[in-house]
Amino acid sequence: MAPSATATDKRRARQTSRRSVARSRDAGGARKTILVALAANAVIAVTKLAGGLVSGSSALLAEAAHSIADTTNQAFLLVSLSLSAREPSERQPFGHGEERYLWTFMAAVGMFVAGAIFAVGYGAHQLLTGPEEAGGFAIAWATLGIALVAEGVSWLRALRQTRVEAREAGKSMLRYVRESRDPNVKMVLFEDTAALVGIAIAATGIGLDELTGRSVFDPVASVLVGVLLIAVAVWMARDTSHLLVGASATPDEREAIERVLEDHRDVREVKELLTMVLGPNALLVAARLDLRDDLLAGRVEHLADELDQDLRRAVPDITEVFVDATPGGTS
Repeated sequence: MAPSATATDKRRARQTSRRSVARSRDAGGARKTILVALAANAVIAVTKLAGGLVSGSSALLAEAAHSIADTTNQAFLLVSLSLSAREPSERQPFGHGEERYLWTFMAAVGMFVAGAIFAVGYGAHQLLTGPEEAGGFAIAWATLGIALVAEGVSWLRALRQTRVEAREAGKSMLRYVRESRDPNVKMVLFEDTAALVGIAIAATGIGLDELTGRSVFDPVASVLVGVLLIAVAVWMARDTSHLLVGASATPDEREAIERVLEDHRDVREVKELLTMVLGPNALLVAARLDLRDDLLAGRVEHLADELDQDLRRAVPDITEVFVDATPGGTS
């Protein structure tokens, strides 16, 4: 029997409220963190490009490509925040939360291209054709110093934001970064960490060139920076691809959902449970349940409403609940 109009209206109102809360939680401090990273990476990209052209350092030019890719990524993430916040429509009834994953995946593709084609390609070209004579070390070191300060500011901001979110989720930071469905802050943190490693690689190559005067370590550093970019891009793509195509709830979330359904006094058996991620803080639950045979029609009308509220309390990310009452003998 279908729920009464009043029960249905209440449930729809709660779902609308949940979607709004989910979008608000998605934005949170992420926008500020992304803006800080965008500004820092833009400054760093210009500085590295100028320093690389003046000093002739292959590693600095590779790092410029790295920072340009990071800047583009932050722009993509900002776009995804705006697009994912749009209201659900008839054509997109569950909202636009998965926009976040689409744009993050596009950012990963851009970073892969920057690493594979420019950084590795240019460094390999310099090694094969013979690197230019080492020089411009003062400019190279000044460039790296500016980049280190700017990147460090962005990294510290992303680290603080990630710690706050991990604490709110009741998880260690490492576990939160591994399990979180929100690509924004953790991507900024990971990219900034990789950028600091890239600066260290470039500094090592430039330093060895200055010490030996051989002009060979700098292009090797360029190739290594490119390999680092490719590794980061592959990680980003893997982290978002399964979410983009419709991932399920985490094992802990599924266990909590099953517990709520199975413990309800009117549910005899959970015949089937399906879950799907709709966005960083949005989860759909669909369940086929075998209910008690002696339930009255009025009780059945309110059962879905009770389960909806109980599930939401157990797993706050749940925004959509669909329950199908199935006779016990039906497979």
